[in-house]
Amino acid sequence: AMDYQVFLVTRMREGYVSRGKTAGNAVANGYKHGARVVTAAALIMISVFAAFVLMDEPFIKAMGFALAAGVLIDAFVVRMTLIPATMYLLGDRAWKIPGWLDKALPNLDIEGEKLHQSQPQQSEPVTV
Repeated sequence: AMDYQVFLVTRMREGYVSRGKTAGNAVANGYKHGARVVTAAALIMISVFAAFVLMDEPFIKAMGFALAAGVLIDAFVVRMTLIPATMYLLGDRAWKIPGWLDKALPNLDIEGEKLHQSQPQQSEPVTV
């Protein structure tokens, strides 16, 4: 389930932080690009779990149905409806972190933003 969240929110964050889009525009654009991946992944998982319904064992049928229904609800209702809508309504506040929590968390530079900032600007080659 967290994979779905990562697919959606990573693109949203990239638009908001790196490309300077407004919070609402970043959420809408990130959703547009990530929804296809999440839909495909969710349909695959639902199909796999739904296949267990065809088994003879009642317990396995019940587990397959429950897992398929759980993925359906989580992917389409929670991850693709409630969370993007909440992020859109929160606007810029969705991307803020409280100061006390920011101090307590380690500073991970996963996307290499500090690496790009620390590199000196290359001057254009001089033609003679």
